Amino acid sequence: MTAAVPPPRDAAHRRLPRLSLRFLAVWRRNLRVWRRLMLPSILGHFGEPVLYLLAFGYGLGALIGHVGEMEYIVFIASGIVCSSAMFTSSFEALYSAYTRMETQQTWAAMLGAPLDVDDIVLGEAVWAASKSLVSASAILVVAGALGLLGGWQAVLALPVILLAGLGFACTALIVTAVSRSYDFFMYYFTLVLTPMLLLSGVFFPVDQLPALIGTLAYLLPLAHVVEVVRPLVTGGTPEAVALHLAVPAAYAVVSFTIASRLFRRRLLR
Repeated sequence: MTAAVPPPRDAAHRRLPRLSLRFLAVWRRNLRVWRRLMLPSILGHFGEPVLYLLAFGYGLGALIGHVGEMEYIVFIASGIVCSSAMFTSSFEALYSAYTRMETQQTWAAMLGAPLDVDDIVLGEAVWAASKSLVSASAILVVAGALGLLGGWQAVLALPVILLAGLGFACTALIVTAVSRSYDFFMYYFTLVLTPMLLLSGVFFPVDQLPALIGTLAYLLPLAHVVEVVRPLVTGGTPEAVALHLAVPAAYAVVSFTIASRLFRRRLLR
């Protein structure tokens, strides 16, 4: 009787991710740890949007007035919901995930349990998306208290934010997989996240940009998220929803596949 031969290690690196509900154990573990710092974290989520809305909404709003028929503070409030989700999920998938993987060796301990690398990566991605949902919810609460929401349909923005947060998290995990120090993350913030923030319609409409730059902006996920979330937050009806949601979903699927392969290569050496 011939013993089964395990697949070559290179084959394990190249295979597609294997999804299972075991990722929930990783998500629950991160939630338990976060609960110890939950209060100051939530207060931070409330404090930052208030500063943004006061500085940009009332400060620049007094100079700009309206964007089309929309007050500028309403315009920017809906954009900040999206940008906050991007930064929150990216930060979690970069700094926090790297700390658990490299500094604390939490991932190494998890691999001793009935978990594989795909479970850990998916758990980290979903956890980062959950954190982005908390951040966006805090901003919506602040915007509602200031009378900036257009109606009940603002709640429908939350599942869009969750999908967007998953896409941003999976993309950031690619950077984490190849990083050798925390310093490397500054390149991602400077070269990717900041340009995306400035070009995706958060602070001004994309159609104000030159045509080529505007086209490039729609190759990035944040512009599509803004196109769906802004009408929901301001009381309108988004258009081409399927197309706009397909972009962050595609980023999530492709980036998760790449990140899982890179992490398998790094952790299963």
